[in-house]
Amino acid sequence: MAVKLTKNELKNQRDQLKQFERYLPTLQLKKQQLQTVIRQINLELSQKEMEKNELISNLDNWIDVFAENGIFSEELKLDNLIKPKNVEYGKQNIAGVDIPVFYDLKFYDVDYDINVYPLWVDKAIIKLKEIAKIDAVVNTLNKQVELLGMELKTTTQRVNLFEKVKIPEAKENIRLIGIYLGDQQTSSVVRGKIAQKKLHNNSEALND
Repeated sequence: MAVKLTKNELKNQRDQLKQFERYLPTLQLKKQQLQTVIRQINLELSQKEMEKNELISNLDNWIDVFAENGIFSEELKLDNLIKPKNVEYGKQNIAGVDIPVFYDLKFYDVDYDINVYPLWVDKAIIKLKEIAKIDAVVNTLNKQVELLGMELKTTTQRVNLFEKVKIPEAKENIRLIGIYLGDQQTSSVVRGKIAQKKLHNNSEALND
């Protein structure tokens, strides 16, 4: 849409430019904050994956005895002894975004007959619960990255809008209006001088 070439519009454009230039640093700071936090979360994700792999690796000595699980009937599978109850979450606000924070993973108490299972089952359950908790943490961290990533995308779009569209557009409009008003002022001065000269010439002609 063509900008109005008036003094009022010039004031409006200057006011808008001030707002854009005042708001842009806040957006840029928010973008940097989101990028920093996302990097930190991704680092934590990598660490949790390493912890999980280490736990699984430490179970290597149990591989043979875990194979015994295959001899159990379906109702006696180890999976039936580990039943997550609920995940406890908190909430944290990062750059205006509420993200979930993992607190704990609760399990149902499952009774089982120690005479039916081998001796290693107690330790196996503890290790598998630890792995399940890490999985819950990883899921929570992935949710954090997802939510913050969405906000980062929106913030980046706004930064680009201000940097590449709104501010250059306002500056260009101010320039065009300034040129037009300057030309108008010059024309007005010229017309005034011409009119003054005509009056002077007419006055001299009457005196003659």
